[in-house]
Amino acid sequence: MSEVVVIGAGLAGSQAALAAADAGVQVRLYEMRPVKMTPAHRGHGASELVCSNSLGGEGETNAKGMLQAELRAARVAVMDAADGNRIPAGNALAVERDGFSRAITALLEAHPNITIERSELTRVPDEGVVVIASGPLTSDALAADILERFAGGERLSFYDAAAPVIEFDSIDLEVAFRAGRYGQEADYLNCPFDRTQYAAFYQRLEEARSHTPHDWEKLEFFEGCMPIEEIARRGVDTPRFGPMKPKGLPDPRTGREAFAVAQLRQEDLEGRLWSLVGFQTGLKWGDQKEVVRLIPGLEQAEIARYGVMHRNTYLCAPKLLESSLQFKAHPRLFTAGVLAGTEGYLESAATGWLAGVNAARVALNLAPVTPPATTMLGGLVRYLATAESKNFQPMNTNWALVPDLEPDDLPEEWKNRKKLGRRERRPLLFARGQRDFLSWLEGLRAGTPLR
Repeated sequence: MSEVVVIGAGLAGSQAALAAADAGVQVRLYEMRPVKMTPAHRGHGASELVCSNSLGGEGETNAKGMLQAELRAARVAVMDAADGNRIPAGNALAVERDGFSRAITALLEAHPNITIERSELTRVPDEGVVVIASGPLTSDALAADILERFAGGERLSFYDAAAPVIEFDSIDLEVAFRAGRYGQEADYLNCPFDRTQYAAFYQRLEEARSHTPHDWEKLEFFEGCMPIEEIARRGVDTPRFGPMKPKGLPDPRTGREAFAVAQLRQEDLEGRLWSLVGFQTGLKWGDQKEVVRLIPGLEQAEIARYGVMHRNTYLCAPKLLESSLQFKAHPRLFTAGVLAGTEGYLESAATGWLAGVNAARVALNLAPVTPPATTMLGGLVRYLATAESKNFQPMNTNWALVPDLEPDDLPEEWKNRKKLGRRERRPLLFARGQRDFLSWLEGLRAGTPLR
């Protein structure tokens, strides 16, 4: 029977292994943890979440919601695990980290077509079909091999950060209040600042930022995971127009919106751990503690896990990859996840699934496939293959990845309208994408033994 090698058991690698195994090929999955740990991981389970615990917003007006719907239609295991370990997060899909990882790990260990090797691969195998999904923290030896033999020596990287996690019992609920923005479900805790409190917080944050290594001034950060200290560097009001915006969150003690608000989102199923939303940071731990305790309601905060910063490595996808996630010059090789130039858990799982499907197809002497451009996954992988290679940056899911509506996509009564608003257009883009994805998926299943 044909075999596919998958390197890495993060979201991309786990899903690639499961997709290839479901297609009927034998899979050898290599994961270096716990033999060799990374700076960000705590355990050695598959698909461990090391930054946020959210897989993004849901619904037909949300781009990530469209990608979630496509993955559910494809019966992608990561979505099953996410739905089975869901915790309250308003209109977002957030999961209990440990339960989510355990669910994926159990699927991998139980699959008859998957063999897990707990060892570090320092070189991409010279023969056979391989999916490289070693992630943003690829070991130095393997990264050097990939870059030298398959990427022309080109390397791009940015720095990624995780937010502090707070013990619920240490939060002052006389100050922090439960609410969702603009009356949405009250799944967040909100810590309101007045002008004086915010000024003291900002000053301490600025002082802490100045203590970081000088070389960090030159680093490139991905906008979707910008450290709070870097946001603050852009101006005193930047945080409160970003992750600390108070709009739609009136303080029940005053009935008015505060000057700024820090939000916390539930991290675990029992609600014992809460993470600061948008507060990714690379500050030294002592500085983190002082900054966090200047947030109203967190004066006695116990930090269960400090924020960390780590280097993310990714390839210049437009130069190297086809939309099938194959290397252009090495058709037996595939890649997925952050290494392929995506950003986000959901995007890693989605590209992992497609890479796994296509690796299995190549192993079975079938041609690789790409979803239609009107689908969110299809739009994402086409972007990776065709974007401007100069200054290429990781991409996450957004509506600009799919083409605009054609006249035939519009309801009859709307066809003569000159312009549609976003709230009207996005459900139509969602419906068109779902229709096209399901049609493509039906054809794919007819030619490959997918589940």
